[in-house]
Amino acid sequence: MRLRFIFGEVINGLRRNSTMALSVVLVTFVSLTFVGAASLIQAQIGQLKDDWYGRVEVSIFLCPTNSLQEQCAQGEATPAQEAAILDVLENGAVADLVETVEYESKEEAYENLVDRGDSSVTDFLTADDMQASFRVKLTDPEQFQVVADATAGLVGVEYVKDQREIFDDLFAVLNAATLVAAGLAAVMLLTAVLLITTTVRLSALSRKRETTIMRMVGSSRTLIQLPFMLEGAVAATAGAVLAITGLWLSVRYLVQDWLGSSVGWVDYVTGDDVLTIAPWLLLIAVGLAAFASLLTLGRYTRA
Repeated sequence: MRLRFIFGEVINGLRRNSTMALSVVLVTFVSLTFVGAASLIQAQIGQLKDDWYGRVEVSIFLCPTNSLQEQCAQGEATPAQEAAILDVLENGAVADLVETVEYESKEEAYENLVDRGDSSVTDFLTADDMQASFRVKLTDPEQFQVVADATAGLVGVEYVKDQREIFDDLFAVLNAATLVAAGLAAVMLLTAVLLITTTVRLSALSRKRETTIMRMVGSSRTLIQLPFMLEGAVAATAGAVLAITGLWLSVRYLVQDWLGSSVGWVDYVTGDDVLTIAPWLLLIAVGLAAFASLLTLGRYTRA
């Protein structure tokens, strides 16, 4: 009987304040979409780092002829110097951090440049103008600085370059997008709290006479307040469901199908990632509704 009464009151309350309830649904939908988007962007960054950082290499460029760098004042790196550098990588203190080492001669560097098809560069260069290098793949790309410190000061080394720098700007842009999405989500969540508060207050005011009578006949505070709390929870949960659905459809058709067919070498987030964050979005929605309702009900449901 009590459950039937509570659910009836919830339905009546949503019907009476249908416009405000719809506003709560839409604002919650937008805010949780931004929350979900920020989470998915961070998940995408994590996947890109795991994938790309595992492929990048540390390039140790050897002193070429006529280098202007002070450490290359003795001229081009000699075979003995190259052997010493290789020994540090394979048998030195950083050997445990090195997965593979590949040597690229000047001739190979020039051939690779030619293969890229940029005649504006190759027309003015020869193999003698190039420089040899070691391409080092690390077991842990985050340990770049340790390897760089161990090799940068060796005789015959001009400079050491971490290829992860290529992706720094991309990750910076993605992190900025995450911050923007999180900022917008925070504003929209605050708006959702205010709307839920207003909706509950209007509903409580419209039924002030009923709640007063219930209090006078001995109804508990929980029984009086629960219908109002459920109204906000239902509206917020509906917004969360819409947000989850929108995120799943966006990932499925915009990211995986459209973007995946255009740029196929990237491992994108999937619908499973959306389902992973879905419970958290529902929890946020219910938590917002409960918080906003508790802020309001203590005042507007007193006898």
